[in-house]
Amino acid sequence: MSSNTGGHRHCYRRLCSYYFLIFQILILPTLHAPLALNSITPTHPLAVDQTLVSSNALFELGFFTPENSGRWYVGIWYKDIEEKTVVWVANRNSPLTNSTGRGVLRIGDDGNIYLVDGDGNSIWGSSSTTRPGTTVAELLDSGNFVLRRENDRTEENYLWQSFDYPTDTLLPGMKLGCDSKTGLNRYISSWKTATDPAEGDFSFKLDTHGLPEAFLRKKNDVIYGSGAWNGIRFSGVPEMNPTAVITFSFVTTKSENYYTFSLHNETIFSKLQVSHGGYLERYMWIPTNKIWNKFWYAPADQCDYYKECGPYGICDTSISPVCECLVGFGPRNRQAWDLRDGRDGCVRVHDLECESDGFLAMNYMKLPESSSAFVDAGMSFDECTAMCKRNCSCAAYANSNITGDGSGCVMWTTELLDMRQYTAAEGGQVLYVRVAASDVGTFVLRSHLAF
Repeated sequence: MSSNTGGHRHCYRRLCSYYFLIFQILILPTLHAPLALNSITPTHPLAVDQTLVSSNALFELGFFTPENSGRWYVGIWYKDIEEKTVVWVANRNSPLTNSTGRGVLRIGDDGNIYLVDGDGNSIWGSSSTTRPGTTVAELLDSGNFVLRRENDRTEENYLWQSFDYPTDTLLPGMKLGCDSKTGLNRYISSWKTATDPAEGDFSFKLDTHGLPEAFLRKKNDVIYGSGAWNGIRFSGVPEMNPTAVITFSFVTTKSENYYTFSLHNETIFSKLQVSHGGYLERYMWIPTNKIWNKFWYAPADQCDYYKECGPYGICDTSISPVCECLVGFGPRNRQAWDLRDGRDGCVRVHDLECESDGFLAMNYMKLPESSSAFVDAGMSFDECTAMCKRNCSCAAYANSNITGDGSGCVMWTTELLDMRQYTAAEGGQVLYVRVAASDVGTFVLRSHLAF
């Protein structure tokens, strides 16, 4: 009897050892693992040697140091592109350094996400007005890093998101523009150098005064203007025709005005970037060749530069020199004009008489800069024409939207700036320019000789 009992005890000990081994191998590790590889929780911060990966492994978030500079940043890059392509930097102007320790990214007691250095000092934070409750910081497949309630994935309820604070790159779904409700002005700005993510001299911002238009600036000086949004594209970017791969959109709501773009092929990536060298560049990732292809950039030619031909001047790369004056205008500075410097623009040489003035239809035009223009999206073309004729100060008018047969009205009563002539193949739209009665029926005259 005792021998049999001892045997049972031996088997019991062996069985217990077996189950304990299974517990150690399969169960115990899960008790110490993060809830998900794509999120940070109050109990699972992100250390310098760890990364977050979005659900479908499209983007990765972690610490990086450009060319072993000794400056450490938290950034987001494409997961499977071998050459690290950083698209967002949290602490771009406040790097961690070797002297401050390489820190940790964690959820604070107030529910915000913080980058903390080795001494416990907060270097960067989300600064959201949170309410009591557990929060989670998650990296999405869009490349958006969001702070949300633990059990609330509704986009409208995000407490904070990186898409609201772009650095040098605009990704699909990101917004370029203003939100009057939140006070956000979303824009992209260059890195200081190729290895320094700090905010540089160049920025690309949307201006919604008049018709929406985006400007590339060096500090406060405009380098390039996209031309007004005309319902399909920015009028100075003929390449923005929608395709089966990419769609460009401008959205207007009660509180927001913004430009965005979307992709329709999950195997292709695209990004709009302001380079530290001062260019606006669109890249497309071609997976078969595993390269970033520069799809478009600006300024690309002489006529891309803002006000290249000055007030009432038209820039046209198909002629030489590239500047010409509107009908009824001549060069303001003849000497500079003859030396191929048209930046002083043109002045009217034929007086207007208002009631007897006519209008010249100019095809394939980049519309003049419109920040001070009058815009009425509900006005018909005939109403727009009649209004401009009655207003002796009206220098030009056009449809504000060229979709379909055209609609809306934009009218200029100030100097006409930053105009460009395209070819029929390139695009542009019709601009109606006020001319003196003596000029009605004439063509655009060259105000200089070609050499």
